[in-house]
Amino acid sequence: MKKIKCIIMDWAGTTVDYGCFAPVAAFIESFNAIGVPVTAAETRMYMGLTKIEEIRALFSLERVREAFRAKYGRDFNEEDVQGRYVDFQQILFNTLAQYSDPIPGVVETVEKLRAAGIKIGSTTGYTRQMMDIVIPAAEAKGYHVDNCVTSDNLPGGRPNPYMIYQNMIDLAIPSVDYVVKCGDTIADIKEGVNAKVKSVGFILGSNEMGLTEAETKALAPEELKRRMDEVRSRMLAAGADAVLDSIMELPAYIESLEK
Repeated sequence: MKKIKCIIMDWAGTTVDYGCFAPVAAFIESFNAIGVPVTAAETRMYMGLTKIEEIRALFSLERVREAFRAKYGRDFNEEDVQGRYVDFQQILFNTLAQYSDPIPGVVETVEKLRAAGIKIGSTTGYTRQMMDIVIPAAEAKGYHVDNCVTSDNLPGGRPNPYMIYQNMIDLAIPSVDYVVKCGDTIADIKEGVNAKVKSVGFILGSNEMGLTEAETKALAPEELKRRMDEVRSRMLAAGADAVLDSIMELPAYIESLEK
């Protein structure tokens, strides 16, 4: 394996916002506003996609589709999708800065990787406007990246590989052999797989776990292991090359690739 030159991180649930709660709360509130509730579990099924695509996916769930039809006497349409997206953005913009705390171990681990000469890129399901809030808020708390790519001006978001390729262009990385993509959702894993880079999942703090840090620490050891094993299995089934308990295991994994 060639020396790794670039690690491309996801944001919410991977490096900031332990448990990935900012978008979950905004999706729930935006659908509650039209009297068609969605659950946290339903929103987490599609996390990692662009937010407009996640809204389309939520509307397309059979339960949600039927609830909408029962309330409004018709099927949902693109105008309904756009309406929820407008509300979602307004809600999210008001709360994003509150969900910018780095996940434990992130700042120290990223600085260790950077000291080893590795560039830190990033991809996200957020738009550029959203990241204009998240990036400075995270930087104020010690976490910064060398590059951030959104899907705004690309052919599509995850699970397509375009954001990874744009990071490679921006950071002058000449081959996928030099790249590791890290994330906390199934869409993240598939993004890395589709880009033909090493695709790595993190469990603790992830959308797939869906727990706050306090909830995670409160679990009995056997229950924590059971839930972590479930997440690991889902990520491996999606094609992950490795699934790590936390980002703090990443430097050792990178070293293992370079031996």
